[in-house]
Amino acid sequence: MKKSKTLGILLIIFILFMSTTLAQAMYQKTSTSTLQKIKDTREIIVGVASWYSKESPGIRPTTANMEIFDDTDMTCAMWGVPFNQHLKITNLSNGKSVTVRVNDRGPHKRFVEQGRVVDLSKAAFAKIAPLHEGLVQVKVELM
Repeated sequence: MKKSKTLGILLIIFILFMSTTLAQAMYQKTSTSTLQKIKDTREIIVGVASWYSKESPGIRPTTANMEIFDDTDMTCAMWGVPFNQHLKITNLSNGKSVTVRVNDRGPHKRFVEQGRVVDLSKAAFAKIAPLHEGLVQVKVELM
């Protein structure tokens, strides 16, 4: 009786461990090197930033971490960075920067393949560039 109970507990622990590991692997699976998880806090990523708002086509009312999306918050969407990680985004053309918190996933992978690295909320983008620019070259640093 004790052996079967112990075996059952070990089996449950093994299943939980494997399902967690599998879920993490599936979540972090990426198609391009630009989407790879940032491993070194000193790493700097240079690429293109865009912005999105509630009025943008296809934007859902909640973010990937299930917060209500508010385009007036200083938030962003980025792949390979943990939720709630703070980033410093610097516009390379004018030196303006903003600190944002990751609460969503994006940009869409087809844009990432073209060099886009982060989608900023409307308010965050407005801090570093006029909205009509739409896309700006930025430096992304983990805080």
